[in-house]
Amino acid sequence: MKDKILEILRESNDFVSGQELCRKLGVSRTAVWKNINSLKQAGYVIEGVNNKGYRLVSEPDVMSEENIRKYMAPDSMIKRIFYYDETDSTNIRAKIAGETDGQDGDLFVADCQVSGRGRRGRGWTTDSKTAIAMTFLLKPSVEITTASRLTLVAALAIARALGHVEGIKPQIKWPNDIVIGGKKICGILTEMSSEGEDIKYVVVGIGINIYNREFPEELKDRATSIFLENGKGANRSKIVACVANEFERLYRMFCENQDLGFMVDEYNEMLVNLNRKVYVIENEDKTEYTSLGLSPDGGLKVRDIDGKESEIISGEVSVRGIYGYV
Repeated sequence: MKDKILEILRESNDFVSGQELCRKLGVSRTAVWKNINSLKQAGYVIEGVNNKGYRLVSEPDVMSEENIRKYMAPDSMIKRIFYYDETDSTNIRAKIAGETDGQDGDLFVADCQVSGRGRRGRGWTTDSKTAIAMTFLLKPSVEITTASRLTLVAALAIARALGHVEGIKPQIKWPNDIVIGGKKICGILTEMSSEGEDIKYVVVGIGINIYNREFPEELKDRATSIFLENGKGANRSKIVACVANEFERLYRMFCENQDLGFMVDEYNEMLVNLNRKVYVIENEDKTEYTSLGLSPDGGLKVRDIDGKESEIISGEVSVRGIYGYV
């Protein structure tokens, strides 16, 4: 009955009278009242006003396939969502599917992941009800040499999605770090399986900090969350769906073009260190450049102190701001 009450309240833009709920559900006012109270205890904020009835104000941030799906574009290529209350890693789940019966566009989402990892083998765990762990399984018909560009496609999709969150202004630190207020809020890990020169599948794993209130000492100066930035957090199911919607739009364009020319201008508008001095770090060498923006092949265009322009490639180097992380 609680699900039916929620469905009625969600469909209404105004108060729904207790009498109407009784009529639609075929139950007594007492039964309606008890179920409304049960929903409130579960975290739903339901306003009750005499002579008006009940109105759904907000819902608890509980991720589920159903909650994600209701925010997805109706014509989405993502036909299957695999949701886990807890799993080892959404990338692992996606790779297993890629080796078996996985389909292009399958989406794997977890409330809690215990064995996730980021770039260079760093751990990336996701505590329950705190963050987002999601992975796309992709089977693109593109040249194998272009697959790594999907990481930058994902970065722009996430930046677009987070831009809809109240109090949040996302930027991108080349190639794929999403930063807010100069601190990292998101990690992306892209992995590929191939057979010769053919792509078997690609997985794009994404972790976004939503309700994290603190970070380990070594990360405090360069990590943040939506909650720490806006004091509210955000609906995780809605963000997952919004990222998926934005990613699908960009993914289709990437598969048509295979380079990133279609998104260079928008990406550069969000590039946190555009036209700023940066250090390019390779092994123990650190060289100062001016960042000039993204190139269509995914590299970062730079100018050295003598005015000579060149391009650096993701994976070979790291980029840091002169005065800090960005």
